[in-house]
Formats: sequence, C-alpha cells, structure tokens
Amino acid sequence: MKHTLLFTLFVLAAFVAKAQYPIEADTVATDSTEAKVVDTNIITITIKDLTFDMVKVKGGTFTMGCSNPKDKDCYDNEFPAHQVTVSDFAIGKFEVTQDIWMAVMEKNPSKWKHDSLPVERVSWDDIQIFIDKLNRLTGRTFRLPTEAEWEYAARGGEKSKNYKYAGCNQDLGSYGWYGPNANSHTHKVGLKKPNELGLYDMSGNVWEWCSDYQGPYTKNAQENPKGPRHGEERILKGGCYTSPTRGCRITDRCNYNPQLKYSYYGFRLVLEM
Repeated sequence: MKHTLLFTLFVLAAFVAKAQYPIEADTVATDSTEAKVVDTNIITITIKDLTFDMVKVKGGTFTMGCSNPKDKDCYDNEFPAHQVTVSDFAIGKFEVTQDIWMAVMEKNPSKWKHDSLPVERVSWDDIQIFIDKLNRLTGRTFRLPTEAEWEYAARGGEKSKNYKYAGCNQDLGSYGWYGPNANSHTHKVGLKKPNELGLYDMSGNVWEWCSDYQGPYTKNAQENPKGPRHGEERILKGGCYTSPTRGCRITDRCNYNPQLKYSYYGFRLVLEM
C-alpha cells in the first residue's frame, strides 16, 4: 500500500512538472503557430489549378540605352542614352510558360512543347487576346511591359549593378540560354541564375515582346515612356536561344511585325500596381 501511494505521488509530480515545463522537442513538434517565410516582394497569381509569380519592382530613374559611345557592341538605335523614370510595377519572375498559356487559351502554338518551357510562336497580336482573357479570369490588370520597364527590370531596378547582360558582365552561360549553349532550342524557365531582382531568363531563351512601337530614342528625359503613338513594328528585348552575346545585352533592341510569330519569340507579363 505504501509503495502504491508513493508511485501514485511520483506520477502526479511528473505530470505537473511536464505541464509546467514542457519538453522542448514536444513544443517544436506540436507548435501550430510556426511562421512560414513569406517573400513580400512576390505576388502569386492563381489561375485554375496553376500559379505563377510576379516580382514587385520599385520605380526609379535610370539611364536607358547604350551610355558608352565607344562600345562596339552597341547598335545605332541604342543611342542616345537618356534619363528615364518609371513608376512601381510587378513583372513576371519567368517568361510565360506553356501551361499558363494553355490554361487561358486551351491551345499550344509552341514548336518546343513542355509545360515549363516558355510559350513561343506567339505574335504580339496573339498576346493581346491572351492578356484580355487572363484579365477577365483573374480580375487583375496584366499587360506587356513597356520597353523602359523591361530594361529597368533587366538592369536590376534599384538594386542594379549596371551589368551588360541581365545579372552579369561575363559568364553569360550561367545566366542565360543563347547561341553557344542552348543547342538551338528553348529551355525550361528558371534553370539559370537570376538577375539582381530575382528575374530569370531576361537574357536569352526567347525574345520578349514589349508594348511599344519601334522608334528612335531622343536625348530628352522621360517619365513612364510608352514609345511612339503609331508605327508598323513592335519592340522585342533580351535575345534568344540562337543569339550571340551581343544580342543578349540589356540595351539591345529588336523590332518586328506584330502579326508574325516565330519559335524564338515569347513574352513575360507586367501587373499594374
């Protein structure tokens, strides 16, 4: 009887002690309030059963175009360099992929097919239809980036280190798919290193359509420029899987008929803030 009473008192004491001083391992295992790390610079968009990320870009002022007249890589249409100010916006972390395009359009026009590859063989005009449907599905306001927004984001925005390519001055092969390493086809987005803002594939993989008509630069400072009011061809930026290093420079400018489509033309989205 004495032993039974002592045992009972021992159990009660242990129970009280555990209640007052819970074991650390148990606390960790059962703690439902543990916070997850959330990147406040990312906006995650859900469409049907898919998600994609938009990266917030704080606006600022930068020098747009080629600022070094002695740089032999620069083309005439990259001059004159001029001061541009852009407002806040969000831009796609990746080029728009085929699964997202399919979720909206239900048909895949791409030559190189895989959900995680950038959609290509899309004209500028095709993209306007896609964006209109996407905006109705999500209730958001998506659009193509202006050339100024694209260049500002590719440069790294306020975090810019003034690189020649998106993320680097050399070793482009670590940051982009282009002529020497791409094997003449597109590659899944996000496999290379990102630039200062965490944006992937802004140099190489596919040329990216911008909203602007093609037109010459002026030396005047501008705020949120949208390019000429009228024109025949639209701007593309960033180079592609067949480009030499020269074509993957941030300041390089390509222009083409907005009705035509090729396997090296794709895009990424901007979300208005």
